[in-house]
Amino acid sequence: GYTLEVNPECEFFLFHTDDDGMPTTVSHEKAGYLDTSPIDLGENTRRDIILTLEEMGYQIASSHHEIAPAQHEIDFTFEDALSTADKMMTFKIAVRTIAKRYGLHATFMPKPRQDVNGSGLHLHMRLLKNGRNLFTDEAGKLSADGEAFLTGVLEHIVGMTAIANPLVNSYKRLVPGYEAPCYIAWTTCNRSALIRVPDTRGVGTRVELRSPDPACNPYLVFSLLLQAGSE
Repeated sequence: GYTLEVNPECEFFLFHTDDDGMPTTVSHEKAGYLDTSPIDLGENTRRDIILTLEEMGYQIASSHHEIAPAQHEIDFTFEDALSTADKMMTFKIAVRTIAKRYGLHATFMPKPRQDVNGSGLHLHMRLLKNGRNLFTDEAGKLSADGEAFLTGVLEHIVGMTAIANPLVNSYKRLVPGYEAPCYIAWTTCNRSALIRVPDTRGVGTRVELRSPDPACNPYLVFSLLLQAGSE
């Protein structure tokens, strides 16, 4: 049978709380992409989150500070769509709980601040049949099955956007100038495109959808992607 495997890259913000413990959109840090301590003031929180997740059985591929101040990203490894969706739901609870221990508020809102990049949920996908990656081509290109999957997602992305980007706030992220996709297009290199096909080939061949955000229901989104890509 066919199995959709997903490797999500989830972005979120760690903001301060006020004197009454209520969430704010304030951060005292000025860190940017891949910055580390002491510039990245949320590094210890992120490390604690990862260690806790690993104790819970998660396999974390990577993590780092994102472009905007107080913005972070944690990436999972590939698993089947259902297992990934389950882990994403628990992931959000764990992140919020651990952030609170540090006096911080974790938010998965797609665009909590107008002046900086929003948070996306970038989905790397590969389709397996009997354990073989169908996106792999012996000539070192995206296979015909991979091209068909990509075409199906492009064909249905307009309707799927209501599920992948479910909040009014979601559309404040999908604007020019903040590395979020604004047009229906695919590429092999431009990270602001809707779909990217990374250069990795062989068993690592994959398709990345960059429009969804962390507010979505992953069960619905993964089901739609499998259906759209299979048509």
